[in-house]
Amino acid sequence: MYNHKLSSRTLLLPAILLLLLTSAAVFSEIEDADDLGDIDELIAIDDEQENGANSEPATANFETGKKSEVLSRAQRVVLELNTDGPKRTIEENEYVLVLGYAPWCGRSAELMPRFAEAANVLKGLGSRVLLAKIDGDRYSKAAASIEIKGFPTLLLFANGTSRPYTGGFSSEEIVLWTRKKTGAPVIGIRSVADANEYLKQHSTYAVGLFDKFEGPDYGEFVKAAVADNEVQFIETSSAEIAKVLYPVGTLTKPFFGLVKSEPEHYTSFDGHFSSDEILHFLENNKFPLVTVMTELNSAKVYSSTNKLQVYVFAEDDDLQKFLKPLQEIAKKFKSQMMFVAVDIKEDNLAKPFLSLFSLEDSEDSVVVSFDYNSNSKYLLESDITSRNIEEFCTGLVQGTLKPYFKSQTIPDNKNANILTVVGKTFDELVLNNPANIVLEVHTPWCITCETTSKHVQKLAKHFKGLDNLVFARIDASTNEHPKLQVEDYPTLLFYPANDKSNPTTLSTKSNLKDLAALINKILKTQEDATKDEL
Repeated sequence: MYNHKLSSRTLLLPAILLLLLTSAAVFSEIEDADDLGDIDELIAIDDEQENGANSEPATANFETGKKSEVLSRAQRVVLELNTDGPKRTIEENEYVLVLGYAPWCGRSAELMPRFAEAANVLKGLGSRVLLAKIDGDRYSKAAASIEIKGFPTLLLFANGTSRPYTGGFSSEEIVLWTRKKTGAPVIGIRSVADANEYLKQHSTYAVGLFDKFEGPDYGEFVKAAVADNEVQFIETSSAEIAKVLYPVGTLTKPFFGLVKSEPEHYTSFDGHFSSDEILHFLENNKFPLVTVMTELNSAKVYSSTNKLQVYVFAEDDDLQKFLKPLQEIAKKFKSQMMFVAVDIKEDNLAKPFLSLFSLEDSEDSVVVSFDYNSNSKYLLESDITSRNIEEFCTGLVQGTLKPYFKSQTIPDNKNANILTVVGKTFDELVLNNPANIVLEVHTPWCITCETTSKHVQKLAKHFKGLDNLVFARIDASTNEHPKLQVEDYPTLLFYPANDKSNPTTLSTKSNLKDLAALINKILKTQEDATKDEL
């Protein structure tokens, strides 16, 4: 028997977590760090290596202490590992970032040029991290030996111990995460020229201005920099330099501010200098006012600690029209909720969410919300206008909206031996029904539900004619009710006529005879209790 444990949140998890790139990559050391080179050239050389253009595998040369022909031609190319390479490479290097990939994996192909660029940047920054990759499909045993089980997989090995990659997937995000996890959580900028040069290459970062790089405030700043995975921290003791990086308002020491490339460009921290408050500030402000979801950032969105989220699903052209008014609405609810826009045509992104509302086949624009604190979901059922969205958000914050529960259309139960219950009729047919109710809770994907359904059909026929006993069933995949909290399917519930708040769970493993005997026993106990009262 399979247990299917489902809730509003866990229904989301399988589809969303498939989008996570929990991955690994090892790019080679780069001879000329200042020359990023041509990415197409990197890929071409890399492909040449993969397709056997060299008579001897790169790893074999690496293990004998020699550089392969490919590495001598272009040391900025990804270091290719094979059968025996991974463990030895990890043992001989302090830090190794490993990418497990498969040639047929589209996401692996998307990541490789980003890793190549990240490798160049890391070398230029003097990073001690070695980047490499392994074809986990071709060298499955070697990949499995370092815990690469899917594609793509990113793992960082520090002195032989691995940790999963939890950063973003642009080259800049790979560099940022890698540096933070290998001892460089903060970049010090010591001149105006350096500050201007940094601005040419980066649009999102956090600035810390301190008299001295010591003391409790600075300590909390560094602690937060180490804990955060997504924002580059910059430090300076010069107000002039800080003004170049954060040219808004009057900066007094100590100062901390976030810079982003969007309408809300600069945000100053006004809390107490503790790492927790700094991290909370970043969590509330690091996302755009409205985040446009993609497969690359979906994991980051889902893992956000802001547990009240509003999603707008629409076709791409409509999303562009919605974006500006949504940004204005988002400003009013900043720090209270997160706004996400999703192209409804992107099935991998939209359907997992919309299926929770039985709207997975919808082609119309939809606005929904998820409150992961209470595990509740909400649907905007009025027209999608700026005013209605704002009122919807106000209701979310004030707690005046009723959660949304899925329901099929109300069926015709005339002359039915077993009533079909849906979300909209659960109160009427189960909770407010004066009779005893035997309710079968099932789902289409449950392989043992069919056996239980046959038992219920025979039981309904056996007990036919009893006015105080009703048999019913509900499909939990398309119907919900706040008082129906079932995690295992199939489930049989007996709702006593005199206490619908405390249903008894009947064993679905029992045979037909035992189930009939148990129901008879419950009914007899009720009858005896009634006689005693008289």
